[in-house]
Amino acid sequence: MVDIAHNRNAPVETTRQPVDTLTRPTVKDTDVPSASAVPQVPANRSPAPEQPPISSATRDRRPAPGVRYLLAAIRLALGWVFLWAFLDKAFGLGHDTTSAKAWSHGGSPTKGFLGSATKGPFTGFYHSLAGTTFADVAFMIALAAIGTALILGIGMWLAAASGAVLTVMMWSAVLPPASNPFLDEHLIYAAVLVLLACLGAGRTLGLGRLWATTPLVRRLPWLA
Repeated sequence: MVDIAHNRNAPVETTRQPVDTLTRPTVKDTDVPSASAVPQVPANRSPAPEQPPISSATRDRRPAPGVRYLLAAIRLALGWVFLWAFLDKAFGLGHDTTSAKAWSHGGSPTKGFLGSATKGPFTGFYHSLAGTTFADVAFMIALAAIGTALILGIGMWLAAASGAVLTVMMWSAVLPPASNPFLDEHLIYAAVLVLLACLGAGRTLGLGRLWATTPLVRRLPWLA
């Protein structure tokens, strides 16, 4: 009896494990990110500045002030070359054209050059144009329009294109040139005219900037 009571009061060993060991999942070392793997962001880091759009950045790349004034001077000089040729041929101011041969007095501004001074493979073509009303009117309008546009700094693309065509035609009328196998000042004029338009030379010492804001030019940018 004593042994039975003693055994009854003795602690009973159980095989039940703690709840923690049954419910806690096993975590592998590879599942826990290390401190070095977490990107460190400085607290005082300022946001990167916004980059301007490509179009505006490209638009702001203009030549230096000295270069702009030099281009404007070249533009004005070329404009005066064209405009003076028109005035002299129209009114016979006594330099290349006498008063008796002036266009305003019935003379032809193209008959003398195209009729006698041309040479090379296009001689027949230019002889057929010499002295015609179409050639005289087109030539004089081109001289006046190109010269005026260059001096005012407006319509630079149109002036450059028409001026380049006119000077290349004058170059082709005297092939080969007298002082060079193929190159003369007319080709240089054509290249400079295109360069002036590309660099926006009409915006300095000219009305190009104001001209570009007009509704007509905004609708037709090639007139700038």
